[in-house]
Amino acid sequence: MARKIEKTNAARLLDRAKIEYRLVAYTVDESNLAATHVAEELGEDIATVFKTLVLKGDKTGYFVCVVPGDKEVDLKMAARVSGNKKADLIPMKELLPTTGYIRGGCTPIGMKRPFPTFIHSTCLLYDTIYISAGVRGLQIAINPNALIEFIGASVQDIIVQNVVQDE
Repeated sequence: MARKIEKTNAARLLDRAKIEYRLVAYTVDESNLAATHVAEELGEDIATVFKTLVLKGDKTGYFVCVVPGDKEVDLKMAARVSGNKKADLIPMKELLPTTGYIRGGCTPIGMKRPFPTFIHSTCLLYDTIYISAGVRGLQIAINPNALIEFIGASVQDIIVQNVVQDE
């Protein structure tokens, strides 16, 4: 029997805004909270499964980067697009008090306070992307343009580019 999926705060906010989305459950592995695991569980391309990272800049304070699950945020680029000279990921212990979400369940929708949010430009290559629904074990499948408009995100190139060495 399929378990009943509880609506999260993020899902209720999307409902209220009349934005189309789908909740998709997956099996959580507490020892592997990586987005690559989530993509495998969903049976989806990792390029469509985005992770939400919270950073703190030296000038503007907290901001959010949403990037493909198998990529790393480029801290220099993230700092630049957010109006900072330097930026770093916040310590894990600050995540819950700052956002209201835990590691593996952080979503750009419905944080305790709205933070400037930057989403990587590859999201626009897909009709549907996956982001956390605000709890471990649940993803939101959503049109990237609807997400961008709803959270007021800026589309930027904010990931570390894989440098290919000539052989």
